[in-house]
Amino acid sequence: MAVLRRTVQFGAMLVVLAATLGPVPAGSVSASAPASAPASVPVSAPESIPGSIPGRVSAPGEGTVAAEMADQDARQLAGRRIVLSYAGPTPPPGVLQTIREGRAAGVILFAENVTSPAQLTEAVGQLRQAAAQSPVPEGLLLMTDQEGGKVRRLPGAPELSARRTGSDPDPLGAAGRAGVGAAGTLADAGLNVNLAPVLDVYDTPGNFIDRHERSYGQDPAGVGELGSAFLAAQQGLGVAATAKHFPGLGSAVNGENTDDRPVTLSVPLDELRTRGEEPYRAAIAAGVRLVMASWAVYPALDPDRPAGMSPAVVEGELRGRLGFRGVTVTDALEAEALAPYGGPGDRAVAAAEAGMDLILCSARDPQQAEDATTALADALDSGRLDRAAFAAAVTRVDALRASLD
Repeated sequence: MAVLRRTVQFGAMLVVLAATLGPVPAGSVSASAPASAPASVPVSAPESIPGSIPGRVSAPGEGTVAAEMADQDARQLAGRRIVLSYAGPTPPPGVLQTIREGRAAGVILFAENVTSPAQLTEAVGQLRQAAAQSPVPEGLLLMTDQEGGKVRRLPGAPELSARRTGSDPDPLGAAGRAGVGAAGTLADAGLNVNLAPVLDVYDTPGNFIDRHERSYGQDPAGVGELGSAFLAAQQGLGVAATAKHFPGLGSAVNGENTDDRPVTLSVPLDELRTRGEEPYRAAIAAGVRLVMASWAVYPALDPDRPAGMSPAVVEGELRGRLGFRGVTVTDALEAEALAPYGGPGDRAVAAAEAGMDLILCSARDPQQAEDATTALADALDSGRLDRAAFAAAVTRVDALRASLD
């Protein structure tokens, strides 16, 4: 943690300068003209391995990894795909024990978990100490939502919202400075993953995503470029970024909140790809480490399932068409949009079947994570979840964990 904090302090000026003066993979943004559309990311043909899911993009060496994990405890493997949460300022003993047993990939923190910098330092220290006692060598993913503006779980930078960043006289520089600020805030708190930036391209002023100023703008290329500047600056200082909410919530009207109810976005396929998905090309080219899928239903891609439960969206669009090879993470597993899909265990298994790597159990109830872990382990043991795909997901998550302080 101290090393990361020194890195942030040492590198902040250089990263801001690079984000302001140097191009990011999507091109350049000016205040007067929209950026040109970023070039497509080449996608190689998916590898095929014995026992893999037809049409699923497989990781190199996936079959070997699956064989190596064949004798490992299913509950520990399942836990290595879980991000858990808890209420209040102090990590409960049960949460710390779960981490000591290696049955957690990470922890998400909210404003209610923070009362002061000293308290947060103490809580993060307890979480890290528990992880150090785990049989799993990789450290924890310690995350929060630090988008900027109104959506900040921790006090501090970035203070500008995405909308204000997009309307700044120097939007690219403002985005880079926001990324540096987010990295500094999280690193000072001992966290290493930010569930930002938002890449939703809003279509109507004042709609769901614009109402709280969470979108950079209405131009897909500009949104992709500013999001890329933010994430590149932040990740350059050691804090992983998460692009969200794939394939886009920019068409949701005010009140269409998946946290509160099921949402269906009937956007034509060509519009969904040219507006909703396009910013992810730039983010993937810039090296974004995680992508979060939406819980809305997109009939143009899958009329029956939310995006985070749809192989057509996760494996087909995100991994197959756009070529993303990083870690996928669900939105909140407790979202009311998932009410038709059973309890936490049913939801977790459906998301894993679709290709989601990390399951975000953010209800501040450790039992939610236990239920999800048990269901994933049972589905793995029964053969419902493909072991090779399960191993590949664990491997991607472990690699991310190993790369962060």
